[in-house]
Amino acid sequence: MALYLGVMSGTSLDGIDIALIDQEDTHTRLLGTHYLPMPADLRTDLLALCSPGPDELVRAALAEQHWVRLAAQGIDDLLRQQRIQPTQIRAIGSHGQTVRHHPAQGVTIQIGNAALLAECTGISVVSDFRRRDLAAGGQGAPLVPAFHQALFADDNSQRAILNIGGFSNLTLIEPGKQVYGFDCGPGNVLLDAWIQHQQGLEFDRGGDWAASGQVQPILLKTLLGDPFFLTQGPKSTGRELFNMRWLSQQLAKLPAMMPEDVQATLLELTATSIFDALQAAQDRTDELLVCGGGAHNRTLMKRLAELLPATRVASTEAYGISPDWIEAMAFAWLAHCCLEGIPANRPSVTGARGPRILGAIYPA
Repeated sequence: MALYLGVMSGTSLDGIDIALIDQEDTHTRLLGTHYLPMPADLRTDLLALCSPGPDELVRAALAEQHWVRLAAQGIDDLLRQQRIQPTQIRAIGSHGQTVRHHPAQGVTIQIGNAALLAECTGISVVSDFRRRDLAAGGQGAPLVPAFHQALFADDNSQRAILNIGGFSNLTLIEPGKQVYGFDCGPGNVLLDAWIQHQQGLEFDRGGDWAASGQVQPILLKTLLGDPFFLTQGPKSTGRELFNMRWLSQQLAKLPAMMPEDVQATLLELTATSIFDALQAAQDRTDELLVCGGGAHNRTLMKRLAELLPATRVASTEAYGISPDWIEAMAFAWLAHCCLEGIPANRPSVTGARGPRILGAIYPA
């Protein structure tokens, strides 16, 4: 038995996911999970770091200490629940929290102080997975497609794995071909930002508010006119591009509209950008398996099924893996790959010059 922990907090900034896996050769088994909601003050600090501001270096150092101590508490809670000692864990794979991602400039920044996490937990930590791929000319993201391939490859069907977190990304798996993947655009990030701005809610549960509105075609066309949607992969994106400032700029070009209609249009933007990207990249998709928080958005899942009538659209739950834990599992798996000397990026996904071993190791 080889036990690893994966720690992931994504662009939605809703909380920290922790997954415990057993990695035996090529087989990954999920043993336990734990979720920690993001404290409001930490969320505010992390969100502020996504944009330029004063004294960023010190603010980032303080925020990552807060993040690490929260993650360490969650790890302790999970190990207690599972009756496992820290010494039984081979390594923690920690994604950290992305605060900047500018791959065209060779910049990606994930804060998470792996040295402090190792000190707090007594467990070796593997972190900083993205920068080696970036150094090799890649986008540094998405990194999860290799794990998607390990979990869901099938010799008899063409599959796409769709992760809908703050942003959406696709992994395309076809028999006899290299895995391919890229970011499609905003997933939940604009939907969350708009309902927070209008109603003070963290997210649109089930997509119910979006379902109450009407899609505005002119606004949708304006949003889809962003150059990001016109480029082909490898590509990745983040809050640096798609944020409330960007949305406000697009809305300012058009007459005022009902808030629920804006929400409906933002959901259609997510669905349409996924559909367009999938149609351009894969000639036939037998199954679209959805993970991430977006898998719980009933309205979005229904819309994807309508856009893809010849494709089985389902949550990864259909294959026995909760959609909420796949990314945390992936970073546990990436830690395993690093310690075993296994290249874990996919040049066909990120555009890197070749396969690379990802991650920096901080021994316990």
